[in-house]
This record gives sequence, C-alpha cells and structure tokens, in this order.
Amino acid sequence: MDSITHIALGAVIGEVVAGKKLGRKALLIGAAAQSLPDLDFLLGFFHTPVEDLLVHRGITHSFLFNILLTIGLAYAMKRWLRSENPLTLRHWMIFLGIELLMHLTLDSMNSYGTGLFEPFSNTRISFNVIFVADPLFTIWSLIAMVALFFKRLKEPVRMRLAISTLVVSAAYMIICLVNKSIIDSRAREAFAKKDLSPKQYFTSPTPLNNMLWYIVAEADSGFYIGYSSVFDSDPNIRLEFYPQNNYLLTGVPNPDEVALLKRFSEGYYTIEKVEETVVLNDLRFGQIAGWDTPRARFVFYFFLEKPDMNSLAVQRGRFTGWNKKTLRSFWLRIKGN
Repeated sequence: MDSITHIALGAVIGEVVAGKKLGRKALLIGAAAQSLPDLDFLLGFFHTPVEDLLVHRGITHSFLFNILLTIGLAYAMKRWLRSENPLTLRHWMIFLGIELLMHLTLDSMNSYGTGLFEPFSNTRISFNVIFVADPLFTIWSLIAMVALFFKRLKEPVRMRLAISTLVVSAAYMIICLVNKSIIDSRAREAFAKKDLSPKQYFTSPTPLNNMLWYIVAEADSGFYIGYSSVFDSDPNIRLEFYPQNNYLLTGVPNPDEVALLKRFSEGYYTIEKVEETVVLNDLRFGQIAGWDTPRARFVFYFFLEKPDMNSLAVQRGRFTGWNKKTLRSFWLRIKGN
C-alpha cells in the first residue's frame, strides 16, 4: 500500500494496542513502525533500476526479517524509554509485531508482489485484492489519526474511535474480497464461452477504486486482457489479445537483466517495438486508461536497448494524458455497462 495508508493505519493501531499507556506517543510509534519495511528504498541507491525492482518489497518485507526486527525493536524501545516505560517487553513485541505484520499483509494484497518468504524463496505474493492507493480504504484511518492526534478526546472516546476505524477498514477489505470473487467468477465464465483455457490468469482493481477490475489471462502465445465492473449488467467481457512476441528478444543486450524483468513480472509480460527500440511491458500494472482505449499503452514499460531511460520504470505512465474526458469515461465505466 501507499505510505499514507501505512502511516495512518499504523497510528490507529498504535492507539488501540498501546494508547492507554503511551498516550500520543503510541500514534507516532505506530506510524513509524508500520513504515519501517519501506526503508528498502535506500537500498535502491546501490542497485541498477532492474535490480531495484526486486529489492523493493524484498527481504525487508519477509517474515524472517520482520520477526527479527520486532525482537530487536522491542528490546531497543524497552531500553530507550526505560525511565518512563509503562510497557513490558512482551507488550512491545505484540505492539511492534502487529504493526509490521499489518504492513506485510497490506502490501501482499496488491499487485506488485511481496517477498514474504525471502531469503528461502524468491516467490512473490500478490493477492490482487486492493489497488496500491485506495482512498475509500485510507480516508477513515487518516481522519481518525488526525482526530486522535490533535483533539483532546477522553480515553473511552479515543478507544471507540480507533476500534471503529479498524472495523470500517476491515469491512472495506471484506467488500474488496467479495468484489474480487464476483469478478473472478465472471472471468472464468468469459473464458469458458470463448473456449479459452488460460495457463494462468489474474484479476486486479483499476486505479483508486475497487469496482472496476482489470483481467489478464495467459494463452499459448500471448495474453487476453479485459475489464469488468461489479455493476455491469452485461456479464460478457470484451477480451483483447496481445501477443507476447518473445522473438523480439533476439539480440537484445543484457540478457541477465531481461531474465530479472521476466522474474519480476511473474511471467505476465509482452515484448514490443516502440520508437525503434525493444520494450518489455509488465502487464500486472494495467494500461493507461485501458477501459476507454482497448489498445492503450501499458503503465509499466522497460526499455531493453536504452537502459539510461529506465530510472523511473514502475508505473511512470499511470495517469499520463488523463483529463476531464478521461475521468468522465472512467466514472461511467465504473458505473457499469
């Protein structure tokens, strides 16, 4: 998830778990603790752009690293706040452990891929349940965090507000799971009607909402891509075919980087020629207004023959060309066909 979500939700969890004993410090510590795994961006300064794609949400997002981090932080916090510390070591471990586990859980819910089992396995976990930034999920925690930090609320009110916020957040995540189930079922029906037997497929929310979904299914020589809203009255899904074009990789320099990109994409990639250079598209991140323009460019694209152009490779085109017309078409498509 985005940093604002981790900060806001971390603060609210801090109030529930340790607010009675730490006061407002619980908000600050909770927000900071849940943000810690994302310090892996610092490692990017020591890696190439391709390597950085796999470093992000890698070892710092693993269960092993965060168990060790929880233990180390608990001892550090117990010692650092020794003179005014009302929390036992066990309480610190519970507090910090919940925060870090929540970070890993939220990140695994979107499409980037999270290395929960590193260094034992390179498998990335992506449940594709919620978009990386979903205002309807984040807003409640953000409002609660601001109220808890700046308002002089009495203890019972503070706890009720924090718990209610977590309940609303959990309810929204359940709605996201239900929506995914609806779209998955609809996608399988669409595949059956077209006599498709995908090797693998996924469904993922489009930007900033959980109602309009993006569907990708792997065929023998490429991928079928479509869109479906949970409000669609017509369950039929229009599927566009995109060839994978692996033959374009012949003669491309840096085959090791290409192998890393393939691994990062989890096999969901196509190759194409763009402006006389070979480009790899990672399909997991969607298209730029693809619901409105079926053959739209993909959000993630990596220049294989011009590596100096790849400093901002991931999702650099997410909102390219968006305007009032785009927003209107987006809203109408969310409302259903």
